[in-house]
Amino acid sequence: MSEFKVLMPKMGESVQEATITKWFVKEGDNIKEDDLLFEIATEKVDSEIPSPIDGIISKIHFNVGSVVPVGEVVALIQTVVEQSVPADLRGETKSEDLVVLKTGNVDITNTKSTRFYSPLVRAIAREEKIPISDLESIKGSGANGRVQKNDIQSYIQKKKTSDKPRSIDLVGNKGESFPTKVSISIGAEDQIIEMGRVRKLIAEHMVHSVQVSPHVTSVVEADVTNLVLWRNKVKDAFLQKYGEKLTYMPVFIEATAQALREFPMVNASVDGNNIILRGKVNVGIAVSKPDGNLIVPVIIDADKKNIVGLTSSLNDLANRARSNKLSPDEINGGTFSITNFGSFRNLIGTPIINQPQVAILATGSIEKKPAVMETPTGDAIVVRHKMFLSLSYDHRIVDGALGGAFLRRIADILEEFDINRKF
Repeated sequence: MSEFKVLMPKMGESVQEATITKWFVKEGDNIKEDDLLFEIATEKVDSEIPSPIDGIISKIHFNVGSVVPVGEVVALIQTVVEQSVPADLRGETKSEDLVVLKTGNVDITNTKSTRFYSPLVRAIAREEKIPISDLESIKGSGANGRVQKNDIQSYIQKKKTSDKPRSIDLVGNKGESFPTKVSISIGAEDQIIEMGRVRKLIAEHMVHSVQVSPHVTSVVEADVTNLVLWRNKVKDAFLQKYGEKLTYMPVFIEATAQALREFPMVNASVDGNNIILRGKVNVGIAVSKPDGNLIVPVIIDADKKNIVGLTSSLNDLANRARSNKLSPDEINGGTFSITNFGSFRNLIGTPIINQPQVAILATGSIEKKPAVMETPTGDAIVVRHKMFLSLSYDHRIVDGALGGAFLRRIADILEEFDINRKF
């Protein structure tokens, strides 16, 4: 009999932990390779984890609701025949399991530590530049004194509090910080609904974005009459030829991707005092799920796809997003985002930036409006199809001139759309 350790798999570059939301097996169950073991939820996506091998579930280490760091042993499988399993699911010792911390420019490597540190704890230690001597001194609350996420975060908070002066509030009273929770009175007829896990994550992400980025929003109105007439003319033939429903969004993505190439400072991120200009144009599209929550799947290399490719990618990602079938990689790596207020027949909106990006575009509803047009015989009032485009951007690196020019460029591309364009 051999024993395999099933580890919490890596679910994307930025994901350090996941919550176990469901077990499909129990101890003693016989399982086959690819049988579902458990379901996990991260701040990015929900996933079902299959078994990497045939065998018997001999031990389950975590209950439903447990938050487990990437790389932690989740379960043990007993099997008779040795089989090949992915490295991120089995209990192999790898170089990344060594405790490597950085203090300034000095690497401190401890390969003989008597304590185990999870990948999440190690990542926090590296980011906060905690030397190995300090890490070893932290009292762990986990099994066998293991240092957990809350332990190192408490240590960091205490250290920062002791190192910095007390702050002064608006009325001149000494205090540690401004209140983050508002006191609310509740009436007899009021109903209390607890936020679900995903809604909590969305709320935290939105608050974090507003705290990090000073938001500014610019708005333009675009005449998209040519686009509307073109789509009405070709949508049936497009569906028949490619089996895909043609909406306006692929054209919005195409115009945005072109503008991002022309304005690389908008296709960027901020890292402290550094500006990172992204080499790829990866456009995320906000999708509303049936449960009322949002998810943002990403079209990689959107600037390299034509209308057919963008339509196919968009429809596929949106359909699988609504049925929780996206993989973690498909919601990572975005460099810019678009949200469609028009899908709810809203004219305009001021969206919140999807960190760590520096801008987000909102597209409004297309409506028929009277407009003044110049003709050879003078001005005339005609009916045109118009929409609002609004761009929220991070004022740390995107000023009004850049944000306004970028947004105007998108509008110009849409207004100049060729009504005789072939697909």
